[in-house]
Amino acid sequence: MLVLILIAMVVSVGVILLRSLRLQATLRENEKQIEELQEQIEAEKQRAEEIEEYGKYTQTNEYKEEVAKDKLGMVNDNEIIFRIENSGGGSQ
Repeated sequence: MLVLILIAMVVSVGVILLRSLRLQATLRENEKQIEELQEQIEAEKQRAEEIEEYGKYTQTNEYKEEVAKDKLGMVNDNEIIFRIENSGGGSQ
């Protein structure tokens, strides 16, 4: 009878140990996933800040002038544009 009790205890301890090891592995995986998600959150926060700063920049006169020059070809009254045209010939 005592032998059966000892065997049952050993089996129980083995099962508990096995489950403990599995839980520890799951815990490590979850901790790694949490760390990765926290890094993603920080990256998205940085991206959101950059977008906000760009949004502020698009409201400035500097941005409006840049767009007017680059996209519309406009110039200030005191500026002169020099255009270099290609001769259209091939390489020599």
